[in-house]
Amino acid sequence: MPGHLIVFEGLDQSGKQTQAERLRDRLIAQGRHVQFVSFPDYSTHIGGEIAKALAGEREFGPDVMQLLYVANRYEWRPALEAKLADGWFVVADRYLASSVAYGDAFGLDPAWLFDIQRFLPKPALTILLDIAPETAVGRKRADRDRYERDLALQRRVRESYRRLASAHDWLHVDGERSKDEIAADVFSAVTTRLALP
Repeated sequence: MPGHLIVFEGLDQSGKQTQAERLRDRLIAQGRHVQFVSFPDYSTHIGGEIAKALAGEREFGPDVMQLLYVANRYEWRPALEAKLADGWFVVADRYLASSVAYGDAFGLDPAWLFDIQRFLPKPALTILLDIAPETAVGRKRADRDRYERDLALQRRVRESYRRLASAHDWLHVDGERSKDEIAADVFSAVTTRLALP
């Protein structure tokens, strides 16, 4: 049977990594094969350029930044396709919708951002963990990158994510609640929407 790609999206500090890891662990406990991935992957050359740009060491325009993010995901394409073909679950902390939401917030064309990612594996389910930008600031006060420090940008990103969630039938989760409540809702939706036995 083909595998399933499950993606967590949302602002920084929305709980994406925490919930992705919880879902991974619960699926593994059921005896399923699971690969966890997180984007961007800073360990690659392209990921290294992204990290330098976010730290202010590079000056790339919004289009170049999104092309780097997309290229970083394409670096993972063969590995993702192999796992999915073998019937694995792939649980991702960020994926193609991040480029659409952030790119849209910078005035880039969402249709173009979707189009340049059309050869990447498609998510079976995308989960938006929705929090206010002010909540993100409260959860991480130090070492914020240039995107995280820009509250006006974060508000635009949130609105873009919300439009995407509505248009594409994502699971829209209130990320302001407790970790346990969120995890319960996520697992229930994954089981139902993917018709897991």
